[in-house]
Amino acid sequence: MKLNIMLIDDNKIDLFVSQKTIEKVVPDCNVRTFVNANSALKFLQILDGKTVYPTLSLPDIILLDISMPFMDGFQFLEEFKKLKKPKRKEIKIYMLSATTNLKDVIKAKNELLCEDLIYKPLRKDHIYKVFSKIETYSSNCKYHKENYNSDALRITP
Repeated sequence: MKLNIMLIDDNKIDLFVSQKTIEKVVPDCNVRTFVNANSALKFLQILDGKTVYPTLSLPDIILLDISMPFMDGFQFLEEFKKLKKPKRKEIKIYMLSATTNLKDVIKAKNELLCEDLIYKPLRKDHIYKVFSKIETYSSNCKYHKENYNSDALRITP
């Protein structure tokens, strides 16, 4: 079973680097990228409908940039909450940030839908930690457990 990952970031370079890093660490995955939160949300809303799309799947994990124009990561989460609960419940969301803005850190830590906050750029040790929390996929990671630093994931004020 392939892992489905949704990657949302307005910076195309960060998006490309993150996608390639994920694919290197977890080769058996599908990474769907979006350059803005609105298009990602529309994709999820399509899948939230009653029509079945055999070639499209809900993501298992969403990696969501906090700082984006038009709709930021927190606004995305507010809209995400409006999706059907059974589907929404299964998706793990990790917020990405290039800043150490204390306000964003606190807001992300208090957001119930946010599993964790990850510094950008996305690194192998971040990915391993995210996937190691999902038992069925942790064995698919090519990155070895002894190579990651557990303190590198969370931003602490």
